[in-house]
Amino acid sequence: MKTLYKMLLISGMVNLAITGCKNQPEVDKSNPFFAAYNTPFDVPPFEKIMAKHYMPAFEKGMSEGKAEIEALLKSKSKPTFKNTILAFDNTGDLLSKVSQVFFAQATANTNDSLQKIEMEISPLLSAYRDEILLNPELFKRVKSVYDNQAKFKLNPEQQFLLENLYKGFVRNGANLNKQDQDTLKILNQKLSVLTVKFSQNVLAETNNYLMYVNKEDLTGLPESVIATAAETAKEAGQEGKWAFTTQRPSIFPFLQYSENRNLRKQIYNAYTNRGNNGNEFDNNKILAEIVNLRSERAKLLGFKTHSHIVLEPRMAKVPENVFNLLDNLWEKAIPVAKNEVSEMQKIIDKDGGKFKLEPSDWWYYAEKLRKEKYDLNDSELRPYFKLDNVRDGVFTVANQLFGITFTPLADFPHPHPEAQAFEVKEADGSHLGVLYMDFHPRESKQQGAWCGNYRSYHIVKRKGVTPVVTTVFNFTSPGGDLPALISVEEASTLYHEFGHSLDALFNKSTYNQTNIAWDFVELPSQLMEHWATEPEVLNIYAKHYKTNETIPAELVRKIKNSGYFNQGFETVEYLAASLLDMKYHTLEAPAIVDVQTFEKEYLTGIGLITEIIPRYRSTYFLHIAGGYDSGYYSYIWAAVLDNDAFEAFKEKGLFDKSVATSYRKNILEKNGTMDAMQMFVNFRGREPVIEPLLKNRGLMQGTEGKN
Repeated sequence: MKTLYKMLLISGMVNLAITGCKNQPEVDKSNPFFAAYNTPFDVPPFEKIMAKHYMPAFEKGMSEGKAEIEALLKSKSKPTFKNTILAFDNTGDLLSKVSQVFFAQATANTNDSLQKIEMEISPLLSAYRDEILLNPELFKRVKSVYDNQAKFKLNPEQQFLLENLYKGFVRNGANLNKQDQDTLKILNQKLSVLTVKFSQNVLAETNNYLMYVNKEDLTGLPESVIATAAETAKEAGQEGKWAFTTQRPSIFPFLQYSENRNLRKQIYNAYTNRGNNGNEFDNNKILAEIVNLRSERAKLLGFKTHSHIVLEPRMAKVPENVFNLLDNLWEKAIPVAKNEVSEMQKIIDKDGGKFKLEPSDWWYYAEKLRKEKYDLNDSELRPYFKLDNVRDGVFTVANQLFGITFTPLADFPHPHPEAQAFEVKEADGSHLGVLYMDFHPRESKQQGAWCGNYRSYHIVKRKGVTPVVTTVFNFTSPGGDLPALISVEEASTLYHEFGHSLDALFNKSTYNQTNIAWDFVELPSQLMEHWATEPEVLNIYAKHYKTNETIPAELVRKIKNSGYFNQGFETVEYLAASLLDMKYHTLEAPAIVDVQTFEKEYLTGIGLITEIIPRYRSTYFLHIAGGYDSGYYSYIWAAVLDNDAFEAFKEKGLFDKSVATSYRKNILEKNGTMDAMQMFVNFRGREPVIEPLLKNRGLMQGTEGKN
């Protein structure tokens, strides 16, 4: 959540670095990156930034970064925290500035020009990052401060920064000999290009698929879904028809409601085979090479596997701890999922279907089962979940918890015309930061939802620099005369990313560099999800889009009663993906795999039932190509934390000010500046326990299926 360049430089999750820089050209004064933004709250002047501005800014940023490092190394004074660690922290401002804008746009608003730049800049940034992390003189100074830290009377934040900086250098090859460092640079550059290509292929496969259906094939679909399908077809030049895509807001309502089993299977197969079609966008060989290169890199660095490198600075520490948690939950979730299969098969048999439940059938029959067990279906809920109301609802929750307010910003720079902008203010009216929200799918946007920064909080000359945060989604779009009506799941996603934004808005790091444990990073987001379906909160924001009538108490009761519904499936499909990620990255070098064979044999071996496939199959598993490699488990690791943390609110009240203040002060403001477990203990008064998670997911013996 901190500055992209500074935070991920040392962790190795983004490849940044000096070799490959061209001689610095004469400065183009029209380039927005080469001057102060001169905009309200100093947000990027998006309307002035063009594709041609990025490469010169990257090149100048790397050149300046190199010069700043060289100046640091010319110091004749003995290394201290101030002249080495703080000086290093203050390098690379221009590179951070352009990186934050470019990578945000490359994921949320890309085009051919940006994709070309991304492929060109990735190996250059990898080389730049390596030249910093493998600079022997720089490491010598960092090590000197680390070895002599007792002399400097460092405060806890400085100690935490120093320890993570030093270990980050070591983990990224600072102790290797020159020959091995040269080999490491080659591996890093190859990986930087392959991971970009992997992501671009998934986007291309997603954008290239459209399934047109006839009017009779719309049977069972809600009005809002049909309207959106008509808009999709119209945008594709087929007005009067209906089209569905493999974007989540399009495919999953179709799977949920369409009565045409063959069409459900057709679009589901397209979704689950993205990157696996033997065409120019095929990701099988790319992922195989990524896995092998990561294993070779781990061996070179003296680690058993890639997972051992990734997990060392995290709460989990070693792969065994991750597998222990995942295997424990797997044993509890599989029986629940099998029971769900049995219940849905009974519906199929009762309806005269002469077939066994398949993965593409799950959403359709799960919806029938939910209607049968709880008299509840998604289509009767959507009218109460107008997107604007859900957004305003989460703003109200934040206001009641923390006193902050959100003021729309009109006539203001936006990263995309569809994005919304808000000034976030403290309870006393002082400026806290800027929040962007970008809600709907488009061809230029990657799948999923995420939160990032255009600027992170840090202190310059004893004054706090306020954050500029962006949240990006792929929610159901408005269609015809209907506003955007989203599902309960999408409402939870909005709360999730908003939780990340609070983490960024409240952060009070002194320095540019922070060190967030990546298996702790989902705590603020997942904790926020708990408020989304609390009856007290639903009464605030769930209002019918036509009548403005508050959601009926009976529907609220049904939502709460169905809390355990489908949890076997949701837990198993997630755990399957997490285990698959871990299995790839605990392979020892040389890790030679045939992706399709490896995936099938491993998932069969752990007992994944045939009715469920992983939430992400290998060839479109963007997380493991984009920073969550050996880290997808983080969501369930953090789920232990967030379920326990929410108990603190339930014990005293959903909007208890003392608990909210403690959470803000001990976690949100401190995240990335101290040990993650210590932050949790400071908030909760003890280490986390797993029982609240098991109870809330219906995985504790005796809770399955309870109303």
